Amino acid sequence: MKKFMIAAAACGLMAGPALADGHTPSGDAAAGESAFSQCQTCHVVVDGDGNTLAGRNARTGPNLYGIAGRQAGIVDGFRYSDAVVSAGEAGLMWDEETFVGYVQDPTGWLREHLDDNRARGKMSYKVRKEEDAVNLWAYLYSLASPAEDGASAFTN
Repeated sequence: MKKFMIAAAACGLMAGPALADGHTPSGDAAAGESAFSQCQTCHVVVDGDGNTLAGRNARTGPNLYGIAGRQAGIVDGFRYSDAVVSAGEAGLMWDEETFVGYVQDPTGWLREHLDDNRARGKMSYKVRKEEDAVNLWAYLYSLASPAEDGASAFTN
């Protein structure tokens, strides 16, 4: 029994870094749901079955369902900026850190990420408070974490 407890503790310690690097949201999903009101003008969250989980019938921005762990710039039917597509093709996957940085200054973040002063994003809105951005991530993650959505189709 003692060996089992030691092994379980070791597994927990090894999992700690994985959870700390964005796999488990650090924000408050309930607060993120409230903060989503600033996003729903442009974005909607619609699952693979067509159920609207958040937002209205917005079409200006891509569907945010399953954003956690998804490659940037791949939602079918949405025309991303060349910079977002390039970032995705270069391996950009959405996690808490990248999402929070991006939504606070989309074009500035892309320019820094791509090391290209000419890079531009289409998203003009900036989430002013980092706390709101972190909570938005937690909310979107709660609607479709990577383990839940698996290989679902991301459509607009």
